[in-house]
Amino acid sequence: MSETILGVGSRVKHPQFGKGAVVQLRSDAYEVCFVDCGVRIIARDYTAWEVIEAVETPSDLATYEKIEKSLIRVLQRFSDITEKTELGQRWNNGKMILIPGDKETKEKEVSLETFFHKIVMVRDRLRVLEAKINASNLTDEEKVELQQYITRCYGSLTTFNVLFKNKNDQFVGEKGA
Repeated sequence: MSETILGVGSRVKHPQFGKGAVVQLRSDAYEVCFVDCGVRIIARDYTAWEVIEAVETPSDLATYEKIEKSLIRVLQRFSDITEKTELGQRWNNGKMILIPGDKETKEKEVSLETFFHKIVMVRDRLRVLEAKINASNLTDEEKVELQQYITRCYGSLTTFNVLFKNKNDQFVGEKGA
């Protein structure tokens, strides 16, 4: 059962649980109802069972996996819920020191983790704003105009790309769009 994805209704024989049928697909596992022991969750990469009959899942079937992926996409696009963005390792435990030109004003010290978190929040909120603009009732011309402002904001923030661990998390302005 190398790369085969079993669809709902596929019949299997597990060495410990006996005969069963796939009743649900998950992103990383199958829910299988076994005759003798009820529903068990079996990892997708499990290979020690015998596939008695593989059933192909129709492409239009709303599986748990498809619903999960759709929900993740919606949450990322329309909310402040963010994926974990990591600070580059060389900056861990670092600090930013702001030294004012006015000698009578005290300098300010900020941890790079705190500063980085705020930069990522700005990025994520720009993404939400972008999604809300795209979903709005504005004309296409108005949407394009507002999108250009957001792209310029990303461009202004490229200075901070040096802080990101992963290149694909970095800001991209007009030249990289």
